[in-house]
Amino acid sequence: MAYLVDTNVAARRVQANSPLKPVIKSAMRKLRGQGETLYITPQVLVEFHALTTRPVTANGWGLSPRQALLEARKIEALFPVLDETPAIFPLWRSLVRRHNVVGRQVFDARLVAVMQAYGIPKILTLNASDFRRFSAITVVEPQNV
Repeated sequence: MAYLVDTNVAARRVQANSPLKPVIKSAMRKLRGQGETLYITPQVLVEFHALTTRPVTANGWGLSPRQALLEARKIEALFPVLDETPAIFPLWRSLVRRHNVVGRQVFDARLVAVMQAYGIPKILTLNASDFRRFSAITVVEPQNV
């Protein structure tokens, strides 16, 4: 089996002072111990760069682009990165249409499209409510592993 790792999980896993880091590390250890593979997609790295280079006053980390890229390398060392494929966009468009997705939720729908393109049934996320509308996937929070 396999999981896609949401940006919020990947980011908190490498954030030194995150109070969620121990829970996430434990969940990852358990899942890998069960033979699960934890993947990310390039979108996770793009979202991570946006998060880490945003000012702290705008709910970001306030890193320089160079620092953000160095932090992203930590994520890339932890998770295999799935390739972008031509199948993703039509799946995303279908999900957006079927579920009336608007605003920033389009990024969550795109993660689901990647999951569908690769046959990944589960997502590990800190924001389970963002994915509940997508009944074809299983949403798992680190504290529930």
